[in-house]
Amino acid sequence: MASDVQPKPVKRKPIEWFNLKGKRVGFWAYVGMRLSAIGLVLYLFLHLAVLSQLAVGPTAWDNFVALAKSPIFLLLDVILIIGILVHGLNGIRLSLIGFGIGVPSHKLMLWLAVILTIVFSILSALAIFSETH
Repeated sequence: MASDVQPKPVKRKPIEWFNLKGKRVGFWAYVGMRLSAIGLVLYLFLHLAVLSQLAVGPTAWDNFVALAKSPIFLLLDVILIIGILVHGLNGIRLSLIGFGIGVPSHKLMLWLAVILTIVFSILSALAIFSETH
């Protein structure tokens, strides 16, 4: 019977995992989701470390606030917003697909998420850097 035939597993060498040749859009969505998740988890720990400055006293907190207003930290805020948008919008897209909504247009939803991420990132960067002047 044809149903008794088991597919043969494809054996790949670990070095082939890093071959980016011929990767499709879904692969890049997967990579973006994973990298943004790692970045957001790292930010969470950094955020908790910063909040611990409140326990040290008002002087330590005031010193951190002065540092946080520097252009480097403002750029990190923009990167944080990009990570939130990438992870959140792709998560919404994957949830809809998981519920069976929009499965035929999953690529269109991905490109819509990319466009929204770019637009909102630019607007956020303009808002963040315009307040510093």
